[in-house]
Amino acid sequence: MSMTFRRRLPIPMEIRDQMPLSPPLAQRKVAFDAAVAAIIRGEDARKLLVIGPCSADREDSVLEYMDRLARLQDEVKDVFLFVPRVYTNKPRTRGTGYKGLLHNPDPAGEPDLLEGVKAIRSMHLHVIEHTGMFTADEMLYPENHQVLLDLLSYVAVGARSVEDQEHRLVASGIGVPVGMKNPTGGSTAVMLNSIHAAQAPQTFIYRNWEVETTGNPLAHALLRGYVGKDGLNYPNYHYEYLERLADQYHADDYEHPAVIIDCNHDNSGKRPLEQGHIAEEVLDSVARSTRIAGMFRGFMMESYLEDGNQSVDGGIYGKSITDACLGWDNTERLVRSLADRL
Repeated sequence: MSMTFRRRLPIPMEIRDQMPLSPPLAQRKVAFDAAVAAIIRGEDARKLLVIGPCSADREDSVLEYMDRLARLQDEVKDVFLFVPRVYTNKPRTRGTGYKGLLHNPDPAGEPDLLEGVKAIRSMHLHVIEHTGMFTADEMLYPENHQVLLDLLSYVAVGARSVEDQEHRLVASGIGVPVGMKNPTGGSTAVMLNSIHAAQAPQTFIYRNWEVETTGNPLAHALLRGYVGKDGLNYPNYHYEYLERLADQYHADDYEHPAVIIDCNHDNSGKRPLEQGHIAEEVLDSVARSTRIAGMFRGFMMESYLEDGNQSVDGGIYGKSITDACLGWDNTERLVRSLADRL
């Protein structure tokens, strides 16, 4: 058992300088971020739709998907603001299998982590340059977050990470909304504690620096379902669950109580075609309850060019190599249907 330090890598600021966001796009991001923040605060009646592949595995198919998404955004811009999911790292329950672009092998079959970092930034940059929409990613590795600091308009802390102290502290210093998922076991208390920690000022050590944060008032709940002790999937988007969440999640204790519903993962039992039924039921609950409506801010969905998923070496263009996704034709129909209701 050992740990070998192979080489020193450039710090994130150096990578950002090597691969910069253009000044016009940097200026545009200020307005985009303000719009996303206004929705989370409840000041803009539109809803967020954080949407895209489970894993952004290859740039050509991701860019084709995002170009289509940008055209659909123009159709529904009065009711939805899209934040493209460009999820470049994949958490693994057992620590093996496809872990995302960071770990993609070089021609010799060995991971080249520096090239992986550059590929991640390149993909986000190209999506932004193609579409004018700024991106979302999961903060799987907090120490790598600053590689994308200037590109992301939405950050998620995943179900396996939300109890981790470093994730919570770093989230407190992020300048855009951070969705704190419920843990895989489903505890609402853990999720709310993570939101509280992310909204509070913090002092800690980060990348060899002593840092202070002011707290992130845009940290919020992201419901993704959970796995019961019996190993089965259980949803947490139903009316009764949202009513109970509203009992505990209010403005006396939290800034801008807000919830995004993840329509896939354990909420759907990883059956992506169920995402439409889930979204429709949530909108029914919003119509029935002013308390649910008061904290509902939008949806997260997993969507790609083709329905379903395949093995890592499956070879089907635009089909997920991790969790199954909703294909483009079904995505387009669903988004238009939801927009008509809103």
